[in-house]
Amino acid sequence: MTFDELLANYEPALAAAFRQAIEEIKSGIILRVVVERLERGDINGAIEAMHLEPEAFSALEMALTEAFNAGGINAVGELPKLAEPNGARVIWRFGVRNPVAEAILRELSSTMVTHITDDQRQGIRQALEQGLARGANPRSTALDVVGRQSRVTGRREGGVIGLTRYQIEFIERARVHLASGDPELMNRYFELKTRDKRFDRTVMAAIRAGKPITGEALTRIIGRLRDKNLLLRGEMLARTETMMALSSARDEAMRQQIEAGKIQAQDVTKVWRSAGDSRVRHTHRVLNGKSVGMDEVFQSPSGALLRFPGDPRAPISEISGCRCRLEYRVDHIGAVVRRYRAEVV
Repeated sequence: MTFDELLANYEPALAAAFRQAIEEIKSGIILRVVVERLERGDINGAIEAMHLEPEAFSALEMALTEAFNAGGINAVGELPKLAEPNGARVIWRFGVRNPVAEAILRELSSTMVTHITDDQRQGIRQALEQGLARGANPRSTALDVVGRQSRVTGRREGGVIGLTRYQIEFIERARVHLASGDPELMNRYFELKTRDKRFDRTVMAAIRAGKPITGEALTRIIGRLRDKNLLLRGEMLARTETMMALSSARDEAMRQQIEAGKIQAQDVTKVWRSAGDSRVRHTHRVLNGKSVGMDEVFQSPSGALLRFPGDPRAPISEISGCRCRLEYRVDHIGAVVRRYRAEVV
């Protein structure tokens, strides 16, 4: 597979695993317990009753592992067939069980899951506090967080579980605007790319009548906004995490060949290749075609240093949604000549 094919294959797999994890968390929640704890004012206990545990994301970790392994295999698969001066063929292999590779994968996986669960807890706490503060009863507040059960599918829909803190804040602001009755604020709803346009007529009619959106209508509108943002969240997380896994594995695969003495770092050049379309961020358009040595880094116009696209050490602004890749160029002729001379000496 090409690098683009790997992205196209593993991004959906990670997105599906994320949605599966969120669905299982929601389905495992006992609403009565959450409501009882909210009635006692025990927000910590209500959050604990939702069981936002790292183990819930095991399928996502497995998908990340598969992407990492595929990235390493892809890197060595791009290396050309070579022969040693004695005629023996050079065999390129990627060891996913190599201690360094395992450590990289473990760090990627742990960081991903920790970020998801920590962000979830903080976002849900914020949603619960906001719901109670605006006067909603504990049951309504709990349902806004965990989602309401669909009579058609039996699944919980419209909750905030799975959303980022930013998304939760963004959607709460939309709810406040719609419930305000202020035409100027209510009109901001039409600027939302993730809104369900089937509700546009309802909102427009309320604006013309000079009335706020309330009750069941508001619940449905905000519920759909949450659902669509959850899909977006899964897609963006999958793209970023897949990119980090593939690129980290490709870098490690090249380093394994160096460690094995099959090539030398001085013979490897890294070339930045952007996705080549209008969606590429400005800083990566500038980097397109730039080259550095194997042990050197690329410097973004933002000042950030990147070993490769999707570098987990780089700021999130440089890696979120990135689709760039590295081309590894190996000076095989120079390497063979140098090896031959060493053997002659």
